[in-house]
Parts: sequence; structure tokens; C-alpha cells
Amino acid sequence: MEENFDGENEELDNVIILNDENGEEVKFEFLDLVELDDEEYVVLLPVLEDGEEDEGEVVILKVEDTDEDSDEESYVSVEDEDTLNKVFEIFKEKFKDEFNFVDED
Repeated sequence: MEENFDGENEELDNVIILNDENGEEVKFEFLDLVELDDEEYVVLLPVLEDGEEDEGEVVILKVEDTDEDSDEESYVSVEDEDTLNKVFEIFKEKFKDEFNFVDED
């Protein structure tokens, strides 16, 4: 039996692939699901290709069910700065011992 291994990190079971506005595939590491005001938000960290600089910025997207009959979800960007900040504060509180957060004020 032959196994193919392309050198990718085996910890990628929590990686999701989304398409950006140009239709390009972008990999994200799923960090957390945050609930706020009866809405759900995913906190994602872009997975960088070799050689790319890591800025460590997370992406927060709102979860929307696309169809009640299926398990598919879609993720939409959040325009409201207050909502983004609230979700990020919840995330920071939950993971304060695991991540080193840097404020850019």
C-alpha cells in the first residue's frame, strides 16, 4: 500500500478553504466559533504559504446558513466595527493563555 505525503503539516484537520473576491482559494485555520447576540462568528487565521510574512491577523466572519435542508454554511464579512471588536474581545478572553495578543493602538 502506497501513501502519498506532500509534506503538509498533519495538523491541518482544522483548516478550511474559502474563495476570496477574486475566486482564489485561501486556506484558513479555524480558531474558534464565537456566539454574540444570537449570531455565530468564526475566527480564522490565514494559513501562509512558505516565505510569506506572518502578521498574525485574524479574520472574523459571520456564519449564515445557506439552506435549512442542508448542513452547508456560508461566511460573510462583518462591516460593523463594534461587532468585530466585541467578537474579538470574547475570543481574546477565551484564548488569553494560548495566544500572545498585541494591541496596535
